[in-house]
Amino acid sequence: MNMYEIISKKRDSKKLTKDEIEYFVSGYTQDEIPDYQASALLMAIFLNGMDTEETFHLTLSMMNSGKVLDLSSIPGIKVDKHSTGGVGDKVSLILAPLVASCGVTVPMISGRGLGHTGGTLDKLESIPGFRTDLPLTKFVNILSEIGVCMIGQTKEIAPADRKLYALRDVTATVNCIPLIAASIMSKKLAEGADAFVFDVKAGNGAFMPDEKQATLLANNLIRIAKRFNKKAVVLITDMNEPLGEAVGNSLEVIESIQALKGKAPADLMEVTLALGVGMLILGKKARDEKEAEKKLRQAIDTGQVLAKIKEIIRKQGGNPKVVDDYRLLPTAKHKITVKSDQAGYVQSIDTMKIGLSAVKLCAGREKLDSKIDPGVGFLIKKKVGDLARQSEPLAIVFSNNLEKGKLAALEIKSVYEIGKTKTPRLKKIIGGCSEKSPATV
Repeated sequence: MNMYEIISKKRDSKKLTKDEIEYFVSGYTQDEIPDYQASALLMAIFLNGMDTEETFHLTLSMMNSGKVLDLSSIPGIKVDKHSTGGVGDKVSLILAPLVASCGVTVPMISGRGLGHTGGTLDKLESIPGFRTDLPLTKFVNILSEIGVCMIGQTKEIAPADRKLYALRDVTATVNCIPLIAASIMSKKLAEGADAFVFDVKAGNGAFMPDEKQATLLANNLIRIAKRFNKKAVVLITDMNEPLGEAVGNSLEVIESIQALKGKAPADLMEVTLALGVGMLILGKKARDEKEAEKKLRQAIDTGQVLAKIKEIIRKQGGNPKVVDDYRLLPTAKHKITVKSDQAGYVQSIDTMKIGLSAVKLCAGREKLDSKIDPGVGFLIKKKVGDLARQSEPLAIVFSNNLEKGKLAALEIKSVYEIGKTKTPRLKKIIGGCSEKSPATV
C-alpha cells in the first residue's frame, strides 16, 4: 500500500477502503506522509467526494489518532452541542450553563474564531482569569463536580484533525462536506459524549451558503452519529444576519449573561431554546418539547442558571463577579454610532462583511498568531424587516483605535440594503433532522 496508489484511486472517483484511509490518517499524523501527497488526496476528495462508508472510516481513524475520553464514570447521559459557526453566535455561552442547570451533563470542547466567525474560547477568555486550556483530567473532574465544563481542543484529542484542518485551510479544501463532517464528528466522539445537538448554519454569514448545502451536511452528521450508536439532532438555522445584537468577545459575553437573566434578543433565545430542548430530550430530562422548554424557562426565571454560570466561571479560574458587574470585562475606548442615511425597511444584511470587519478591528484573527482585542466589536441595532428612520442608529462600533473604528463604521453602513418595501423578518429555524426524520434537500 502506498500514497501514490491511494491518490490515483480517489482521483479516478473510486472508493477507498478502511485500510487505505487508516494508512493515510496514521501516516500523515505521524509525519510519515508529506504535505504534498496529503494535499493531493484532500483535493481528490474535495472534487470527487466520499460515500457514507468512507466518511465513517475517515471519522473513526481521525478519532482514534489521539485519546478518546471515557466519561462512563459520570452518571447520566452526556450531551454536547456544536455549531458550524456564525456572526454573533454566542449560543454556547448561554446553552451550556442553561442545560446543565436542568440536570444534563454538558462536556463542551469548543474552538477559536475561524475566518469571519467568532470562537467560543475567545469569548470565554475575555472573562478575567477564565481558563480554557485545562488538562483533560481537570476537564473530567469539573464535569463530575458541576456537570459542565468548556475547554479547547487539547493535543490529545483528534490530533489528525488538527493537522489535516491546517492543511485544508491553505489548500482550498475546507468547504467539503465529507471532510467537514469527519472533522466535526472525530472531535465530538473523542470527547466522550453520548449524544449531540448540532446547529448547522446557512446563509451569507455561514460556511454553508444555502439550505441545500446545510441539509447535506446535516444528514452526514446524523448518519455518522448513527454508525457510532450515538443519538443526534441537527437544527438548520439562518445566518443571513448576525444572531442577537452583539458581535465581539466581551460584548457577546455581556449579551449572554443578559440572556441568562431573561433579557435577550428574541432571535437569540429562539435558537438557544430550540437547541436546549433537543439537549434535554436527548439527556432524558424532559419527555417532550413542551416540558423541555418549560424547564429551560424556569431555570432562567428562578435564577438557578445564574448560579450555574458563576460556578463554571469560578471552577475555570475566572472572576464570577462579572455576572453582576460588566465593568470588570474589557471595554473599548471609542463608541461610534452608525446612522441610517435614509428612511426605509432593512431588505438584507451582508453578514459575512460584518464578520470580516470585526476581524479587522481585532475581534477575530486574520492569522493564526493574530492578537485578539476582547473589548472591540459591534452592536447591530437593525435587522432584516426592521424600519430604519433617517439618522436612526443601524449599529454601534466599539474600537480601541479611532481610525479603525471610523473605517469599520463605513463598512457597517455599507452592509445594509434599505428600501421602501416592507420585508418580513427572517425565520431563524429553517430546518432540522434526526435519525428518525432525515432532512430532505
